[in-house]
Amino acid sequence: QVQLVESGGGLVQAGGSLRLSCAASGNFLGINDMGWYRQAPGKQRELVAGITNRDTTNYADSVKGRFTISRDNAKNSVYLQMNSLKPEDTGVYYCNIVVRTSILSTRVYWGQGTQVTVSS
Repeated sequence: QVQLVESGGGLVQAGGSLRLSCAASGNFLGINDMGWYRQAPGKQRELVAGITNRDTTNYADSVKGRFTISRDNAKNSVYLQMNSLKPEDTGVYYCNIVVRTSILSTRVYWGQGTQVTVSS
């Protein structure tokens, strides 16, 4: 079993910054892709940023230039630095990881979600 613990959400004014963290623990061989998703009220969950195990990153167009995703493989952790926050960034942010459970198998896990609220 794998546990994900998220932290770093909160309330911030527009233009401010937050840093989200997500740490994985449990029984697995390694971690492939890691990412952050968000879900705004009344909307579907969407990908915000992703990072592969080769440090290739991708971002939603709406956050390019403002958000930066990174990972620390030694700590089994992924981070999301969010700058120049806008009210439309408000939502629940979920980390997502793909772990290797065996040489040929992977499994997806989700964090519990952390609320980010940006006031105007």
